[in-house]
Amino acid sequence: MTMYTIIALVILVVLFLASAIRILNEYERGVIFRLGRLIATKGPGLIILIPVIDKMIKVDLRIVAMDVPPQDVITRDNVSIKVNAVIYFRVMESNKAIVEVENFLYATSQLAQTTLRSVCGQVELDEILSEREKINTNLQEILDRSTDPWGIKVSTVEVKHIDLPQEMQRAMAKQAEAERERRAKIINAEGEFQAAQKLADAAAVIAEHPMALQLRYLQTLNQIATENNSTTVFPIPIDLFKPFLKLMEK
Repeated sequence: MTMYTIIALVILVVLFLASAIRILNEYERGVIFRLGRLIATKGPGLIILIPVIDKMIKVDLRIVAMDVPPQDVITRDNVSIKVNAVIYFRVMESNKAIVEVENFLYATSQLAQTTLRSVCGQVELDEILSEREKINTNLQEILDRSTDPWGIKVSTVEVKHIDLPQEMQRAMAKQAEAERERRAKIINAEGEFQAAQKLADAAAVIAEHPMALQLRYLQTLNQIATENNSTTVFPIPIDLFKPFLKLMEK
């Protein structure tokens, strides 16, 4: 056996091993086709294939975060908005993800876009803005049910941004301002009502205890004396004028 023959054999063996041996990571699985027929799903670790006869397609089992581009949506109350979202999913059955659908990433993206338009178009704008968690749950259930035959599990769907028209933004700003003014007026009215109640209670106490009014006079005089005023007003008790008032009545 000549040197060239040995070198040729070594090259053939290296090529055979290179085409026959595959190494899969922990998060990868290999779907094996033999002469076009699905035979097994293998991995992780060392995989040995029959060159030319066997074909392997790698599938990543990690969670995929996919952006759903902004979609033009007309809500049930005829408001035109743009909505985008993000979906989190992973492949649970590798053989279904390869055999049942041509490109599961593209198919999932398109399904998410159409589902987002459909779900948001069935509700009103106020519901989309105030009940986003409900919308997310509804989207997740629909997508998970639709992608289950593909061996895909949709775990989470989140609506990221809602783009409103300028006219709607101005209208909502005016509505929010009016709501704040209404709350301010209600709070002010409640404060006035409570103050009136306290004054009525104080008047009732003074009517029952006239000396309380005298103490209040003294407290007012003390407050005036502490200030730097050029003029001092001294409150005179009303009881001093009662005899004169009785004489005038007679």
